[in-house]
Amino acid sequence: QVQLVESGGGLVQAGGSLRVSCAASGRTFGSYVMGWFRQAPGNEREFVAAISRSGSSTYYADSVKGRFTISRDNAKNTVYLQMNSLKPEDTAVYYCHAAITTVQAMSGLGDYWGQGTQVTVSS
Repeated sequence: QVQLVESGGGLVQAGGSLRVSCAASGRTFGSYVMGWFRQAPGNEREFVAAISRSGSSTYYADSVKGRFTISRDNAKNTVYLQMNSLKPEDTAVYYCHAAITTVQAMSGLGDYWGQGTQVTVSS
C-alpha cells in the first residue's frame, strides 16, 4: 500500500512559478514510477509528467515540455513538479500517481492516487 499526499498548490500570476510536492508513505516508494496528472473543470484528467524509479528518465506532455520539471528524492519518499512560465491554461487540480510500469504511470493505470492540489494561474 502507498498513500500519496500532495502539497504546494496555490494561486500564481501568469509567468510565475510554483512547485508542488507529493509525499508517499511506505518503504517501497523507490519501486514505483511516479507521475503527475491534472484535471481542469469540465475536462478529463490528463498526463503531465512521469519519472522513472531512479529518476534517470523523465517524460512530459507536449503542453508542458520545457516549462515543467519532474524530480524525485527517494530518500525523502517525495516527488516534485516544478512549474515555470505558468499559463492560465495550466489551472487545474494536480494529482500524484504511482504505478509499477512507465506505461501505467503515463496512462493513469497505476494503483495509487493522491487527493490532488489546486493550482490556479491568473492572467
